[in-house]
Amino acid sequence: MLVTLASLPFMAQQTFAQSADASTDDLATETSEAPSSDAAVVEAPVLLAESTTEEMDPQREPSEALNQPEQPVAVSSISSAAHSSVVAVSAPVSSVAVSSEASSSVAAEIAASSESSAFPRAENIDLKEVVRSPEEAGESSSSSSSVAVVNEVVAASSASSATGQSKVILGVEVAPGTAARLVWTPDTVVAGLAEQTPVLVVNGRQSGPTLCLTGAVHGDELNGIEMIRRVLYQLDPEKLTGTVIGVPVVNLMGFRRNSRYLPDRRDLNRYFPGNTRGSSASRIAHSFFTNIISQCNALVDIHTGSFHRTNLTQLRADLSNESVAALAQSFGNIAVLNSRGNAGSLRSAAVRAGIPSVTVEAGEPMRMQGDIVEEGTRAIETLMAKMNMYGRQNKWQRSAPVYYKSVWVRANQSGILFSRAPLGKRVNKGEVLGTVTDPITNAKSDVVSPYQGRILGMALDQVVLPGFAAYHIGIQTPEAILIEEGLLDEEDGDDVQRTPSQDTVNDLDALTRPQDMDDEE
Repeated sequence: MLVTLASLPFMAQQTFAQSADASTDDLATETSEAPSSDAAVVEAPVLLAESTTEEMDPQREPSEALNQPEQPVAVSSISSAAHSSVVAVSAPVSSVAVSSEASSSVAAEIAASSESSAFPRAENIDLKEVVRSPEEAGESSSSSSSVAVVNEVVAASSASSATGQSKVILGVEVAPGTAARLVWTPDTVVAGLAEQTPVLVVNGRQSGPTLCLTGAVHGDELNGIEMIRRVLYQLDPEKLTGTVIGVPVVNLMGFRRNSRYLPDRRDLNRYFPGNTRGSSASRIAHSFFTNIISQCNALVDIHTGSFHRTNLTQLRADLSNESVAALAQSFGNIAVLNSRGNAGSLRSAAVRAGIPSVTVEAGEPMRMQGDIVEEGTRAIETLMAKMNMYGRQNKWQRSAPVYYKSVWVRANQSGILFSRAPLGKRVNKGEVLGTVTDPITNAKSDVVSPYQGRILGMALDQVVLPGFAAYHIGIQTPEAILIEEGLLDEEDGDDVQRTPSQDTVNDLDALTRPQDMDDEE
């Protein structure tokens, strides 16, 4: 016996909810007369959506509408998430017109799937595939949804062999062994003009930690965007242990304007973890922190230098925190600078929330630097290997140099800065780093390093004023200095006692307060 709309009371009620009172009475009469013993009743919580104009015509008699040829019906899955809208792909009504036995089987599978998960399941996609435009894909207005959701019965059967766990992110379930593109929408947007920020998720076949990668918290910092793309797009969910969540462009509003800041000129990285009743920046920060960062077991926030400055590829981490220090040791041979960071930065807020977090500083803003991107990508891949998430780790890799103190060396006169020392150079106390020349009087003054250390960051050649922060010098501990100078082997550890020069000890003791971080995150 064929299943008709009359045998689907919940769906019929939703379809004709907007009809006239008289039409509603007629519909109820016809529904009660329809046989139901052989019909498959679908009890999954679904709503009819995107009905055609003919179906919703209040002038048409219900009996006439029921006698019309069956039309395809799109089914919208209900999600409790406030920040993601989801559209499910279902079969047309005509495909439901099958024998009662087949209908009962399908209904049973759907009911079982509904009981297993209250969230729509994301379609498994290949992140490397180019996303087609809505016109090419033939999408309707529902193309603004966070992710297309496939038939839950099929998705459930395909994930049955997975030993990992499904992750519910932004109200969407991502099955183990799959990848998905979702979107996060801040709470502060004007209705209909939502800034839908892409969120990439790769959920591994095996259970494990959740690593979050964030880029472009400052909208003009491009290197991190490409690092995240390279890391996420080369992951195979079948070989991944745990989950990787990547947000290449956090500050989408700033990114579109080529600006470090939000449209109101606020620095988003000064407002975490945010406040639901604060400024617009604070509310955006709260939404992002609550919906994304709270899912993380570890966080890598990627930045560049700011305002015509560049940074050596380095980590910034609060090494007084044991879990953060352990995380910082897993990136391979790149410099590590001990820094708690700004109190309102994403990194600091995450650490206070119990999430081990570091910042990767790499390169300069407004540019995509291939060598810098490659170095940062390699560091993140090394981290994932040491976390036993993906790939093999190099057991013979040298440990990273650690700089527990740092200082900015500043210009003492106005003029144009001409650098002599390159980024990353190890410099001695009293070494000339650059010269500032007055273009009118021809007066010159040298910028001299007051400490032995390494140039971790520097200003590009430009016009400067007195007090301008020109060179960021990282200073190592006495033991680290001895290791670099070849006076102490790394394997000797604490068994060998060597004493550095008194000048070095005095220099380190003099740096007892946090230094100004002109390029800080």
